Amino acid sequence: MEQDQTKYNLTRYCPSLNMKESGLKLLSFPPDNPPLSIIAAAKIAGIDLPTQTSSSASSPTLTFSDGRKLHGNSVILRYIGRQAPIPNFYGDGDFHAAQIDEWLEYAPIISSGSEFENACSYMDVYLGKRTFFVSHYFSIADIAIWSGLAGAGPRWESMRKSNKYPNLVRWYNSISAEYSEPLKEVTALYVSKKGSGKPVAVKSKELKSVNGDNSDKAKSGSRSTAEIDLPNAEMGKVRLRFAPEPSGFLHIGHSKAALLNQYFAQRYQGEVILRFDDTNPTKESNEFVENLIKDVETLGIKYQKITYTSDYFPKLMDLAEKMIREGKAYVDDTPREQMQKERMDGIESKCRSNSVEENLKLWKEMIAGSERGLQCCVRGKLDMQDPNKSLRDPVYYRCNPVPHHRIGSKYKIYPTYDFACPYVDAEEGITHALRSSEYHDRNAQYYRIQEDMGMRKVHIYEFSRLNMVYTLLSKRKLLWFVQNGKVDGWDDPRFPTVQGIVRRGLKIEALIQFIVEQGASKNLNLMEWDKLWTINKKIIDPVCPRHTAVIEERRLLLTLTNGPDKPFVRVIPRHKKYEGAGEKATTFTKRIWLDYADAECISVGEEVTLMDWGNAIVKEIIKDQDGNITQLVGVLHLEGSVKTTKLKLTWLAETNELVNLTLMEFDYLITKKKLEEGEDFLDVLNPCTKKEIAAVGDSNMRNLKQGEILQLERKGYYRCDVPFIRSSKPVVLFAIPDGRQQSVSK
Repeated sequence: MEQDQTKYNLTRYCPSLNMKESGLKLLSFPPDNPPLSIIAAAKIAGIDLPTQTSSSASSPTLTFSDGRKLHGNSVILRYIGRQAPIPNFYGDGDFHAAQIDEWLEYAPIISSGSEFENACSYMDVYLGKRTFFVSHYFSIADIAIWSGLAGAGPRWESMRKSNKYPNLVRWYNSISAEYSEPLKEVTALYVSKKGSGKPVAVKSKELKSVNGDNSDKAKSGSRSTAEIDLPNAEMGKVRLRFAPEPSGFLHIGHSKAALLNQYFAQRYQGEVILRFDDTNPTKESNEFVENLIKDVETLGIKYQKITYTSDYFPKLMDLAEKMIREGKAYVDDTPREQMQKERMDGIESKCRSNSVEENLKLWKEMIAGSERGLQCCVRGKLDMQDPNKSLRDPVYYRCNPVPHHRIGSKYKIYPTYDFACPYVDAEEGITHALRSSEYHDRNAQYYRIQEDMGMRKVHIYEFSRLNMVYTLLSKRKLLWFVQNGKVDGWDDPRFPTVQGIVRRGLKIEALIQFIVEQGASKNLNLMEWDKLWTINKKIIDPVCPRHTAVIEERRLLLTLTNGPDKPFVRVIPRHKKYEGAGEKATTFTKRIWLDYADAECISVGEEVTLMDWGNAIVKEIIKDQDGNITQLVGVLHLEGSVKTTKLKLTWLAETNELVNLTLMEFDYLITKKKLEEGEDFLDVLNPCTKKEIAAVGDSNMRNLKQGEILQLERKGYYRCDVPFIRSSKPVVLFAIPDGRQQSVSK
């Protein structure tokens, strides 16, 4: 800090302003959105500011003892800035005050998921030769930005630890250190109220990380009970691996494993390797490798390097032959079904007593891929009577004449995952192998194989597999849908793949938050999609633009007899509470389109509100001989109060500028929440998983970009999958669930 600021370290020098002196009575705010910047500014300024949560509050409200009120984050911050006994807290003149205002307006962008990294990059450059955001003084601009970053939680912490934005990190750490006492207290309050208003499980961990404490938890003196240790982990020496098989795209279950690896790597200041377990050429391809890399990077996983199990094929073959010579493995030509039965029954194979010479002879046949070799496999000689069936002589090597996607036809034999994984983990220096608890019975096999190989022990850490209702996570089953044309590909919005759910409109921030909230628990849970989509809604709603659409089927005209004879246009915000969403042009005419479903709810003489325009009174409802409404006639009543009307209607002007839309709604692929063991998924296929609805939208939708998320007023959230190309080709919008999904098949 600069010298003229140091003397105003307010945790030591600033006298407290009590409630009576300042006239302040209470700061109230929504339970799930405490204003960290306001609370921080008051604490640093020594202002005694009582707080309370209010479910009826939509934004922070500062109430004075005489009943007067101030509303909104920036307004209250400016007031505190003027009242605080801190030199230049709200600037040392009009120009610097205006600069502070600019940063207060900019601060909300930090909480916009899609703009977060751009904002960090911009601020990092800005702080290149600056100590503070405005002039040479600590101000409410610094508090607003610091609060935005602290509130971003794990996402900012990841960037801070990696020092990706060194100038921004320097500034952030400086503020955190100089005002550590009040900021720790404020952060504790903020974290305890975040979300539902109840304390969150990781409070102490988040508090520690937000305030720049990266020391070993053993030295910190406190730790959250939600934190889970890796066995025998040493700070700075942990090396983990995320090892997907390139036989499909990354799905939500894999995402949990990937993010947990990253979580532990960051916690222990270690590293993650991305390794492709490419031991089965029949299922694998370069396409899957490329898309898995894309998906891992989409999740924000910072891996140290990429490796392949196929890199170790020569060493694995040498090791298998060595184990055959040592009598720790043998070649077996028992037919597969018989072998499986013998393993279940604990019956030793007739080949188990083969001589080393006979085994080596058959091993060479396997390497050559001969007809005789194709009948054989290599098995470990473990214990056929062990109660744990995974230890009953597992298969180590199989013949497979299919060319490998990466190394072609060089090999005719390939190691199994059970054989390759323990070796490669040890060879690559992995300290801890994270595996889902479904592999629990095979942990003993993993350790026994490492022991027989003479490799050092790698610690296994188990976590519960992520299971979702109405969802298949087996790549074999997902492949069936792709191959049989039941979906449009691995990125189909009905698929649980990362690309599929992102294409449907899920923000990666929501997925990360959803998975991090579950932590590394070993408890098996069947999770509801609704919770994930509810988190997503909270992220997209504050920033996504609003547009208007009318369903094509049976849409009808409302003629306003006193409406404008000549159409006119107004420019209005695309989002009333978020300036960053931009503006849109709305056309006003005498004849406007309404949804038929809305028209059915209107009575003659009823006053309704036309959204973004004003009130109108419906004077006449015209019907055909079958009783179907064909037209409405009414008059504008713009002086009417929108508070008194029951119906708030979306509408579109009758113009030739309207955009044709196809609204897509999706349902689950299966009709049962959870398949029982042995149950065939083909028996519970959902016959209707997709619904198309034709609509027309406002002319501004010609400018939508692919991937852009928007809200259609009174219809829900959508992601633009196919943008405007030409008038004859509809814009395709995918409906985004909001946590209250209804099945389209019912």
